[in-house]
Amino acid sequence: MLNHGKSTLADRLLEITGTISLHQSHQQVLDKLNVERERGITIKAQTCSMFYKYKGKEYLLNLIDTPVISRSLAACQGSILLVDASQGIQAQTAANFWLAFNQDLPILPIDLDSANTKSVISQIENSFGLDTTDICLISAKSGINVDKILPKVIEKIPHPSGDINKPLKAFLFDSWYDTYVGVVCLMAIVDGKLQKGDKIVSAYSELKYEVSDIGIMYPEQVPTGYLHAGQVGYVILSMKVAAEAHIGDTFYHYKCPVKPLPGIFPVDANEFNKLDESIKKLTLNDASVSVQKETSMALGQGWRIGFLGTLHMDEYDASVIVTQPTVPYKIIYHDGKSKFVRNPSEFPEPDEMSYNVVELQEPMVMATLILPNEYMGVIMDLCGVNEHRVMMRYTLPLSEIVTDFHDELKSRSSGYASFDYEDMGYKASDVVKMNLLINKKPIDALAAILHRSQVQIVGRDWAKRLSEVIPKQLYEVAIQTAIGGKIIARETIAALRKNVTAKCVST
Repeated sequence: MLNHGKSTLADRLLEITGTISLHQSHQQVLDKLNVERERGITIKAQTCSMFYKYKGKEYLLNLIDTPVISRSLAACQGSILLVDASQGIQAQTAANFWLAFNQDLPILPIDLDSANTKSVISQIENSFGLDTTDICLISAKSGINVDKILPKVIEKIPHPSGDINKPLKAFLFDSWYDTYVGVVCLMAIVDGKLQKGDKIVSAYSELKYEVSDIGIMYPEQVPTGYLHAGQVGYVILSMKVAAEAHIGDTFYHYKCPVKPLPGIFPVDANEFNKLDESIKKLTLNDASVSVQKETSMALGQGWRIGFLGTLHMDEYDASVIVTQPTVPYKIIYHDGKSKFVRNPSEFPEPDEMSYNVVELQEPMVMATLILPNEYMGVIMDLCGVNEHRVMMRYTLPLSEIVTDFHDELKSRSSGYASFDYEDMGYKASDVVKMNLLINKKPIDALAAILHRSQVQIVGRDWAKRLSEVIPKQLYEVAIQTAIGGKIIARETIAALRKNVTAKCVST
């Protein structure tokens, strides 16, 4: 759950097991990206092995601190559901619970004096049907009751079911780029054994690699020479190209195949290569990111990128121009064929629409919002868990939530509303392509696909905002928004006046 204290709890567990020293506490050891530590959030999964003695036996526990990525969960036998008692169940809580259904250990932190413990326990029981006796009341910040967690983990979560004597089956669930060794892969060994010098094959790409280094994260890399079924650790395969590491890939020993486990542009065109490298590193370990190179007549070379937020660009310190977010639209033609359009430049012009297109469809989502009931009115203008909170479900166009919906939701609810959504397929919609023209020349990268009802408002807003940021020229600059040949809005930037007397000043 976002901002619920997962990384702080991970630090306390690492302290209890002696994995880190006390002077390293309160440092969010598993948050390694700069932006994660600066903002106190987890963007990508991190892992660490822990050794823990319980009832005379020593256990090896593999901790994965994750922002809840389904492929990271696939490497786990169980999970801890963390709920902030001062906030209660959020929309993300419900969504992530169902991702990890049947393998959850609920934990209820009581970090704040305002924590409404009894109410939130009731929410957990009523919403998820969980046994409240499994709930631990803890405070990761102060360390209260954190020592009760690992015994419950050992008793409630089953050990890995893999067989060390079976052929190797290794699951790649995370990776990152190291300047000296290239791509470092995090793998869970499902079956068999993997050791340094082994030759393994990717089930996805069928490329062959030799293991040059292997070990566990403790919390940094500790070479062990091998990993066996049930262990999680790092594997270095001398991958030099980031695209070779596919999250969710299965690796097996050479000759022993197994069944596999189930628009941005640089501000400075000269920085294209630098930004290209940043994007490659980003896509290496984030399955939520999709990239397609693109060329704009106005802005030059760039990329059309799909991702969950702009924090990725913060990490690699890239200066970019971010254009209007778009979603894929579906075009149904008279001959029964269909086509998906992701770029406004591919959208049919009005004359083609009139004789060749039967219907336009846009992607829809089922949005779940949880908020205090006093904010219900303002949130209903924008688009119950207990007597003080309500759960609202809306069917919304995906295009409405990929821009500033989340920011507006937080603003109107004073930060108390939470939001999650799931895919609902495509639905017919009256959408049109709006062009932006500078001195009657269309700027392809600034075109947008909008619902017809929004064109007037958005068109005027864009023209006005551009007129405020484009500097004056020696000639008049006309900014227009249009649908086909119909002008929606216009703003004019007056030409600079020449000072013809500047050279006539007497001395």
